[in-house]
Amino acid sequence: MASSTTTSEDALRRALAERQAAVDAQAEAVRALKAAGAAAAKAEVDASVEALKALKVEAGAAARRLQAAVGAGGGGAAREEMRQAVVNTLERKLFYIPSFKIYRGVAGLYDYGPPGCAVKANVLAFWRQHFVLEENMLEVDCPCVTPEVVLKASGHVEKFTDLMVKDEKTGTCYRADHLLKDHCKEKLEKDLTLSPEKAAELKHVLAVLDDLSADELGAKIKEYGIVAPDTKNPLSDPYPFNLMFQTSIGPTGLNVGYMRPETAQGIFVNFKDLYYYNGQKLPFAAAQIGQAFRNEISPRQGLLRVREFTLAEIEHFVDPEDKSHPKFVDVADLEFLMFPRELQLSGESAKLVKLGEAVSKGTVNNETLGYFIGRVYLFLTRLGIDKNRLRFRQHLPNEMAHYAADCWDAEIECSYGWIECVGIADRSAYDLRAHSDKSGVPLVAHEKFSKPREVEKLVIVPSKKDLGLAFKGNQKMVVEALEAMREKEAMDMKAALESKGETNFQVCTLGKDVVITKKMVSISMEKKLEHQRVFTPSVIEPSFGIGRIIYCLFEHSFYTRPSKSEEEQLNVFRFPPIVAPIKCTVFPLVKNQEFDDAAKVIDKALTTAGISHIIDTTAISIGRRYARTDEIGVPFAVTVDSATSVTIRERDSKEQIRVGIDEVASVVKQLTDGQSTWADVSFKYPSHIGPQGDQE
Repeated sequence: MASSTTTSEDALRRALAERQAAVDAQAEAVRALKAAGAAAAKAEVDASVEALKALKVEAGAAARRLQAAVGAGGGGAAREEMRQAVVNTLERKLFYIPSFKIYRGVAGLYDYGPPGCAVKANVLAFWRQHFVLEENMLEVDCPCVTPEVVLKASGHVEKFTDLMVKDEKTGTCYRADHLLKDHCKEKLEKDLTLSPEKAAELKHVLAVLDDLSADELGAKIKEYGIVAPDTKNPLSDPYPFNLMFQTSIGPTGLNVGYMRPETAQGIFVNFKDLYYYNGQKLPFAAAQIGQAFRNEISPRQGLLRVREFTLAEIEHFVDPEDKSHPKFVDVADLEFLMFPRELQLSGESAKLVKLGEAVSKGTVNNETLGYFIGRVYLFLTRLGIDKNRLRFRQHLPNEMAHYAADCWDAEIECSYGWIECVGIADRSAYDLRAHSDKSGVPLVAHEKFSKPREVEKLVIVPSKKDLGLAFKGNQKMVVEALEAMREKEAMDMKAALESKGETNFQVCTLGKDVVITKKMVSISMEKKLEHQRVFTPSVIEPSFGIGRIIYCLFEHSFYTRPSKSEEEQLNVFRFPPIVAPIKCTVFPLVKNQEFDDAAKVIDKALTTAGISHIIDTTAISIGRRYARTDEIGVPFAVTVDSATSVTIRERDSKEQIRVGIDEVASVVKQLTDGQSTWADVSFKYPSHIGPQGDQE
């Protein structure tokens, strides 16, 4: 799919370059003939000019074909136009609006209005059902304010940074990778004179963007002549900026804290209590929904990049020696777009892959990680995310921490491009080990043996004194990397140290190799008689950015259709009933006591059934009332046109059925809970084409 698209684009770029070269050559020939004056026959000049015109037509056609292929011009404008239509509708219907609007707002902060709150609540309710209830997870709720010591242990105080550049004259700050990304995209979409080689280079930069170091990012910004977008002033070299909001706990100001950048740490520090609550059994999962805070450098893209947002995170604790999953078979046959690192680095795009095949071939590290990838796919598609605009992208080597076994992002395509909405990572045992070391409290699990076993254990003892002398401020990262070695790597190092006295060792967090000498680390295998196995569990972590998912859902659900008169386009959100902000509306066809009384009976029955609904008795036409509720995604409309029976209209097909008043609540309940489909109830109840029709 992707490689053929790339090949086609390359061929179009080459064809355009050839035609443009022919135009230039012919133009030169025309100039030469005209310069010759009387020596050149008029017929010859005219023929040459006609040939030039024909070549220009061919070049123009080639340019238009390339423009269509890369989505330049009209494609970009169409995306922008669609986005504007969506955002205008969302803000006008109060799904969300900028916070503190009367004070001109603050970038990166938004308020959800009534329909937005309802959509968010419904998404979270479905998340709880799909994950917490179906997987028997333990849900917790931890504070947003986090003591500094916790985030020092997790590495956030030292490493939770983005690379920033400054306008050297005004001091305005920008995210360095965003500027490079925007430059590459704009060149690819708008510069039709790019050679295939240069286009391939820019695509490669986009593919490995997250893999670039500060020096590499700075070099690319200089190479491409990127300047401050607002002032065109030169930019500083990239440097790290910590994204956490700092605060103080208590009145003295001595107890430093931060607004949590994620919810996960609250689960990790509670592992011991959760493990005992779960009967000291593994595997088990803990889940948390809550607010998180990141002081983004330059927030943009609406709900996609904000400074306060809702996360829903799962920490699934598992024996590192057994990452199989008993329910993996339930998702093994799912087929969807996967984007492993090999395809990214070769400049290709995502391909359809069966999940079972990806795990069996080792593309996905283990069954438990694969199981959660499958469950995330089902969650997102059942919410209403288009499966053709959803892919799972594997992290590149430099994106992953040295301790991580494997990481994938669920990315959803919207008008802003591919957006990371869910991260699914095998974080190994790093988090629990880090908090064990810092707190002195062992966060471990136990496996009791039926009889004692003699086991051989790998023992790695770094010499912190010698490592400190050699690496100074980088000592901690080298120690962590040494302690994280697996048995084969450790024994290979031991052999090298014994034969040569020193060896090169890659420290991913430093982004380079360092030299380790024999006195810096002791590595041995020791035999012990054990009655139980004590180990630090690994953790598989799916982390959901709820606001990002909701925004992508808004775009994927939005479409327009002509009114009955075809004089205007009407906006519609095709939300699945499970996430729709309001499940149904009730419309008395005309204003009279009989219909109003029937509407009150239906209102009471819907309330008793727990179905969100609104009664609309305004004097406008029934078609206009339909259009008004379609615009906020209400899936069903009940029209009261008699005292005994009513019609129920389905939003997208605009089909109607007739049911008795006493059946309305049960039918709508079945539809909104997913117990019945519209096809089911259409088969059971008579269809209706009434005089009121759809007047939109």
